[in-house]
Amino acid sequence: MRAHVPVLLYHAVMDDPPGWIAEFTVTPRDLEAQLDAIVASGRTPVHLSALAAHLTGRDTLPPRPVVLTFDDGFADLPGPTAEALASRDLPATAYLTTGAITPGRACLLPPAPMMALAEAPLLEQYGMEVGAHTVTHPQLDTLAPREVRRELRDAKAVLEDVLGHEVAHLAYPHGYNNRAVRRAALDAGYASAVAVRHALSSEADEAYRIARLIVRRTHTVADIEAWMAGRGARTAPYPDSPATVAWRLYRRARARLRGPEFAG
Repeated sequence: MRAHVPVLLYHAVMDDPPGWIAEFTVTPRDLEAQLDAIVASGRTPVHLSALAAHLTGRDTLPPRPVVLTFDDGFADLPGPTAEALASRDLPATAYLTTGAITPGRACLLPPAPMMALAEAPLLEQYGMEVGAHTVTHPQLDTLAPREVRRELRDAKAVLEDVLGHEVAHLAYPHGYNNRAVRRAALDAGYASAVAVRHALSSEADEAYRIARLIVRRTHTVADIEAWMAGRGARTAPYPDSPATVAWRLYRRARARLRGPEFAG
């Protein structure tokens, strides 16, 4: 039986989010309660890199691990959210969309309060690990290979320049990926990539589409407790469903007519 590894996906943490991200936003109060539930579960929090190292045979995992991830780089991240994590000794991995946090850069993310690129080193001071989340947040599996390579390599290079070290981990925007995108992530020098799938990961998951549980505003402490217990969601790895394949084909056809679209 595969051991369950909950990998939680958070976005913004705020009381009054823009409408486009509201479904995937939790309030500061709810985050505090959810983090307390994670601590109470007795699971061992680790960076995503620890899970990736296990999946690629380079290291072992501690008993009953849990991984916390935060996507995009909203303004709360290097402030109250990082403080809430640090006060509980909870490591986390932050995947930053470089176009959204760099003034003057084009990005498909709609307007929202965002952190600044210059604050990325501050995340590491709080004990967070920084990964890339592309430049513009597109649906990667609808792009031409050249555009996929640019999104992956440019985001990596920008973050490595500001941090002064390698950035080895990637999050696909909205989890959208396919075999070609996963291969491009490997070729770009990433050691792992996370998807969404809204499923529990496991010690047998795939290093270039690690499953995550997306936390919505409607999720409660009881949901967090169930995931910590290895319940409430299916467990990866598993093949894409026919519905997922059909949705990908539809989005690719639409992108040929409209051009690159926001993944969200």
